Amino acid sequence: MTATGHPTTRAAASRPGRAAVPRVVVMGVAGCGKSTVGSTLARLLGVPFLDSDALHPPANVARMSRGVPLTDDERAPWLAAVGAEIAAAPDGLVVACSALRRRYRDALRTAAPGTVFVHLTGTRDLLAARMTARLDRFMPPALLDSQLATLEPLETDERGWSLSVTWPPDELAASAAERVLTA
Repeated sequence: MTATGHPTTRAAASRPGRAAVPRVVVMGVAGCGKSTVGSTLARLLGVPFLDSDALHPPANVARMSRGVPLTDDERAPWLAAVGAEIAAAPDGLVVACSALRRRYRDALRTAAPGTVFVHLTGTRDLLAARMTARLDRFMPPALLDSQLATLEPLETDERGWSLSVTWPPDELAASAAERVLTA
């Protein structure tokens, strides 16, 4: 369980004599594989995983399920909750979180300095096909264009990396783990 009672995939591993694994946000638009890559990355790093979708208030989930994009005011409490979860994980954590805009990432970094970002990228057609194929998510494919319009890719002064989702998820997670551990 996380600090606020949300389930994780496993407890953080103890690392005597080793540097702490940073807190990592796997970011990107819907359909890029944040949850799949993030959970595998967490397993590779030996830290908990949190899908930030679990932190959305019911009103946000209902709104997105109807195909209505969230406003910044509607995102604010959710981002605050995500930041609190990251800050409460000094031994490392991987979070799947869209973090589409620079100011959203800045808010997460303010809550937990040193947080790094792995931005999963793909073409609109690939992302749309993935969203259409999945059945277990509340985010409809109709919101993809809104998310792509909102997306602000990582800037050069932000700590993180962009990885193309044309790679298999296990390879993406392994590449991200290598980058996180050698950064």
